[in-house]
Amino acid sequence: MFRPGQKVGFTMMANEAKKIWMDGRLVDAGQAHVHVLSHTFHYGVGVFEGIRCYETPGGPAIFRLEDHVRRLLLSARLYKMPLPYSAEEVARAIDETQAANEIVPSYIRPIVYRGEPALGVKNLKGKVSLAVAAIPAKKYLGPSSETGVRAKISPFRKPQSDAQPSFAKSCGNYVNGYLAGVDAELDGYEEAILLDQNGYIAEGTGENIFLVRDGTVYTPGLESDILLGITRSSVITIAEDLGFKVVQKLLSMNELLSADELFFSGTFAEIAPVREVSHYTIGDGKVGPITREVMQVFYRTIAGKEPKYAAWLHPVPPLSSFGTSHRGAAPKGTA
Repeated sequence: MFRPGQKVGFTMMANEAKKIWMDGRLVDAGQAHVHVLSHTFHYGVGVFEGIRCYETPGGPAIFRLEDHVRRLLLSARLYKMPLPYSAEEVARAIDETQAANEIVPSYIRPIVYRGEPALGVKNLKGKVSLAVAAIPAKKYLGPSSETGVRAKISPFRKPQSDAQPSFAKSCGNYVNGYLAGVDAELDGYEEAILLDQNGYIAEGTGENIFLVRDGTVYTPGLESDILLGITRSSVITIAEDLGFKVVQKLLSMNELLSADELFFSGTFAEIAPVREVSHYTIGDGKVGPITREVMQVFYRTIAGKEPKYAAWLHPVPPLSSFGTSHRGAAPKGTA
């Protein structure tokens, strides 16, 4: 139960960022300002990505950078936000931000937004901007991420894609995840599981979900209005390469509660086994053997120790390769 003074939620240390890339310039984090009357601030019309950078034997490497950039551009297109940067320029901005902050492992957040004063819901005239930050990466779901988290079935349902496009990773979509996540944490759980509008399993507040029954791996499909997670895609590939059958289908509450194993996947959460759902123990309450196998390959991969998936890692160039002419001052219109 919630107690006065209780710390709710897991906080990423955003104040540990050194430099933030804003429309072509690296600025001190304390100078990265956006107007209080900005369209994105008031209406949630912005899109973003969460990306991880890891230490590998070859130096810092970003996990599946091209896939994240591709999804960012798709999200911006779906929200009618014409980004004035190519995929190559976005990737370069991410590389430069990571190199400038010298934080490994890191969590990288590129965000597309309208930062100028522009009230009015239907405003499409404001400047579309890009900012990129890099902060220290922490365990999103805390220490239980390795041994098994406790999750609650949320009273809040996942919106249908004809209400808000689930393919887009948009700012406004996460109000739903916020409500579900806070509700779960106030009841003493580490995470929430949302159902879709038809009562089938959808996803966590910021993760996709997998369950294992009789040696087969199952995960909700597109019909449950899920985000097409990049870590989800990685898990499917790894599981299939390990010889496990992976089925994407509608998943009922009965299938979830009677699963042998259950785990979340996501950039923020990486792979996190679930040992309990709303006071129902999953399997024997421990990390299952298939979950463990997938986790082991995944963590070897992001550490640069799995040659089979080496293409998923993008080496970060040194900061010296980006030049210095554009650094220092904040871009116009941001202060």
